[in-house]
Amino acid sequence: MYNGEKRIDRPLRWGMVGGGRTGQVGYKHRTGALRDNTAYRLVCGAFDLDAARGRDFGLNLGVAEDRLYPDYKTLIAEEAKREDGVEVVTIATPNFTHYQITRACLEAGLHVICEKPLFFTVAECEEIAALAEARGLIVGVTYGFTGHPLVRQMAAMVKKGMLGEIRLVDLRYTHGFNAGDDANASEAQRWRTDPRTSGPTFVLGDIGTHVHYLSEIVLPHMKIERLLCDRQSFIRSRAPLEDNAHVLTHYDNGAVGRLWVSSVDAGNMGSQRYRFVGSKAAVEWTDSRPDQLIYEVQGEPVRILHHGMPYLEAESLDLDRMGALHTEGLGDSWANIYLWIAQAIDAKSRGDAAFLETHHYPGIEAGTEGVRWLEACVRSADAGSTWVDYDQAPTRTEATETQDA
Repeated sequence: MYNGEKRIDRPLRWGMVGGGRTGQVGYKHRTGALRDNTAYRLVCGAFDLDAARGRDFGLNLGVAEDRLYPDYKTLIAEEAKREDGVEVVTIATPNFTHYQITRACLEAGLHVICEKPLFFTVAECEEIAALAEARGLIVGVTYGFTGHPLVRQMAAMVKKGMLGEIRLVDLRYTHGFNAGDDANASEAQRWRTDPRTSGPTFVLGDIGTHVHYLSEIVLPHMKIERLLCDRQSFIRSRAPLEDNAHVLTHYDNGAVGRLWVSSVDAGNMGSQRYRFVGSKAAVEWTDSRPDQLIYEVQGEPVRILHHGMPYLEAESLDLDRMGALHTEGLGDSWANIYLWIAQAIDAKSRGDAAFLETHHYPGIEAGTEGVRWLEACVRSADAGSTWVDYDQAPTRTEATETQDA
């Protein structure tokens, strides 16, 4: 069990671009980073395109007035003048800005933690990965529930062979908050349904990448060979961006998978469901019952495993923060993700290659894989929902069209 004691020598000086008063994700990032005051300290921010609103917001967070900036360029320039300048910046802005802000931060010698989807194309991801490597910097990506202890429990059970050979993968992340039109949508919602600011996808990128990455954590030994994506714009004004999609998957070990993501699942307040079925048994976890993992062995009674209990694997117990008596939730998962990234930044700064070799955190590779998955989904859907080879790179024309969208 983790009780908040420091795992790096001192808190990292941390700043935010975006994530202000009208944003939907800023508080999740601050909850994750600041849950342990041993990992990060919020020292500066450019929280809003409206500079006055961002300044007022930052003051209410307790950030010093002279370290509240009107934009990311000013933040980078002014913080570089300080001996106690920012070391790592979280980017919680609309998708179309991720690449340019990430690049600017890396060029200024700053580590980056970025929202997903990371960028619009795999080519952009690979370019940023090369830049980060050349500068000796870390790029982290935030994927919601992937820091939950029971997610790690599922991964440990698969690794130990408790499920047998994996055959079926059933994934879902749906809600109904976009079942109506966008006439009265908030600022934070409107950019998500505009191809110029969201990129080539809506729900696939907004919530589908969470599901895809979590499945990679549980099934690291399995790779996608082919997929078929069928996507819809039930609210026609959102076209060509989808508000509903189904993805069928063929894996290299012969397993098959299906994934459903939707923001028009009317009446659903938001739920994620993950079921992994092997030749011996299955495990199932949902965020609507985050404390419980269903373990079903063929021919035996169903077992309900509870987080924080000593019968769980060490990989799960090491992440538990609340103990079995109390609920372990999204904030705890984000705190684990932010802590992992802080440890990676600390190790990178010290040149500790051995630690980084075995340390898990969602880095540039995870972000790149998410974009690769989105490119394959779009390629399949736009070809009439046909099967496509997963590793097939988009043509130069397709990549240019995506960047120009």
